[in-house]
Amino acid sequence: MSEFVRLEVAEGVGTIRLDRPKMNALNAQVQEEIRAVAHEAAERDDIKAVVVYGGERVFAAGADIKEMADMSYTDMVRRSGKLQSSFSAVAKIPKPVVAAITGYALGGGCELALCADVRFAADTAVLGQPEIQLGIIPGAGGTQRLTRLVGPSKAKDLVFTGRFVPAEEALAIGLVDRVVPAEQVYDEAVAWARQFAGAATYAVRAAKECIDRGSEVDLETGLEIERQQFAALFATEDRTIGMESFVENGPGKARFVGR
Repeated sequence: MSEFVRLEVAEGVGTIRLDRPKMNALNAQVQEEIRAVAHEAAERDDIKAVVVYGGERVFAAGADIKEMADMSYTDMVRRSGKLQSSFSAVAKIPKPVVAAITGYALGGGCELALCADVRFAADTAVLGQPEIQLGIIPGAGGTQRLTRLVGPSKAKDLVFTGRFVPAEEALAIGLVDRVVPAEQVYDEAVAWARQFAGAATYAVRAAKECIDRGSEVDLETGLEIERQQFAALFATEDRTIGMESFVENGPGKARFVGR
């Protein structure tokens, strides 16, 4: 049983809930617990979409600097791969994932949010990659996922300066996708996730894989990834259900079974 990270499931939505007082500092134990619940969320058939949430006060204020301060180069060589892979476990969940961001999402907290497919932020949220102020750089995907999301020049501005980014600026540069009042951010994220409870599971999974894998390759390779996924869906029961429903009842009325 995880101490600081738990998976809560209701109506097809799994919430990965960080709960390490006071600021959800992401120490090695929390990282491994994130990995474990991400793998569970990926495997469970009753979970159709996932919300990553740090609670009403803070998303995650970053790595546990006290834990890192005494680590040597060789210590970090051993730890850094596990750090990256624990966050990548969230990015690889083959279902829609939304980060519900309240308070601070800094350093590792911002990097964790970047692993989601979309990000909803409270109007009081603050994001950033302040690692440069510690004499280091982001080490859990910040230089890579951030750049792919907002572009190289904006990513360089944020990483080089380590400055904090308020919610409205984060929305303007594409770092978050929606800004709502703080008391609504979790409910908005759950509502977004819940729309997939009755979706064609394997079609959504295929779409995510095409977009994620295709963004890393040239156009021709991306088109081949799409072609293969498109054709493979004709082996699913949901494809038959969807097309028969469309012919008989029009669009948007199919009742998919997730197979």
